[in-house]
Amino acid sequence: MKYLLWLLKAAIFFTLFAFALNNQHDATVYFFFGTYWRAPLVLVVLAAFAGGLVVGALGMLPGWWKHRAAAAQLPSASSEAPSTAAPTTAASAPAAAPSISATDLPAVRQHGL
Repeated sequence: MKYLLWLLKAAIFFTLFAFALNNQHDATVYFFFGTYWRAPLVLVVLAAFAGGLVVGALGMLPGWWKHRAAAAQLPSASSEAPSTAAPTTAASAPAAAPSISATDLPAVRQHGL
């Protein structure tokens, strides 16, 4: 599977590289007030893509800040203490759970990408 991913990445890279080599002709982008930018077409496409990334990230910033502020206001789970203690009687007390040590648990293998 790892080799297939590397093969896919190589195919994408060489496809984009071939696109860049095939689009070396000059393109002219006209701005306001008679200004223009003349550059290879691949640079114009790359600049448009980068500009779209920047505009998209800037458009998402207010939402990120709102969610971050809301998460900061939530109490953390470790600092929460139960407000009322439940009465423990022999009839309502649950049966004691058997203790499990770390050696009783199955080994967990970690997989990386």
